[in-house]
Amino acid sequence: MANELDEITGPVNEAGRDVNVIEKQIPVKTGVGSIVFEVVLWVLGIFPGLIFLFMKINAQKYFRQLQQRIQNNASQIDNYLEQRVQILQNVVGIVEKSVDLDKDVMKSVAAFRGGVHPDEANRSEVSSQLDSAMRSINVAFEAYPDLKAHRALADAMQQNSYLQKEITAAREVYNDTVLKWNSDIFAWPTKMIVAAKAGYTTRIPFTASKEVKEQARAKFF
Repeated sequence: MANELDEITGPVNEAGRDVNVIEKQIPVKTGVGSIVFEVVLWVLGIFPGLIFLFMKINAQKYFRQLQQRIQNNASQIDNYLEQRVQILQNVVGIVEKSVDLDKDVMKSVAAFRGGVHPDEANRSEVSSQLDSAMRSINVAFEAYPDLKAHRALADAMQQNSYLQKEITAAREVYNDTVLKWNSDIFAWPTKMIVAAKAGYTTRIPFTASKEVKEQARAKFF
């Protein structure tokens, strides 16, 4: 029998294929089979029914704890983003005295000074604005030797680089927990039945913005 996937003979898409995260939450649904399964357990006796009842209670507890873990993971990302906001404000305060910054950068900083805080609704937008503003500042930082000599600015840029790595790591942890949730809510019978009755849906992992993806494909050298 031939291999189902043969990397030698193809077919091969020479143009390549890009992938995207689908922005869709899939609800958990169970059918008649799950209802029959639970009824049969009670028909077999009180003990099988009670055992499964306790299993469902434990599954509900597990999902609540997992939701808290997801919230904690998301909060970690927000904490790092807020630290980057503070660094951005400090950096701009130094740089704008030496060079003319792009007006869009100043608008972003003005918005952050107004009290922008990352949350579930605006987390991706805040992250994108920070990335865009810091890139503009990086261009100025590289173009003006005098700025590189500024100790406070050099420290701030180093802190920003460190925080960006921490944000990337925190996003990976968040995505791992979301993957755990998305897998477990479809684990039949116990967890899937509990998830369906609770009206749970899949969660959407972190998604890179279109701008970031385009820049990742750009030439750096």
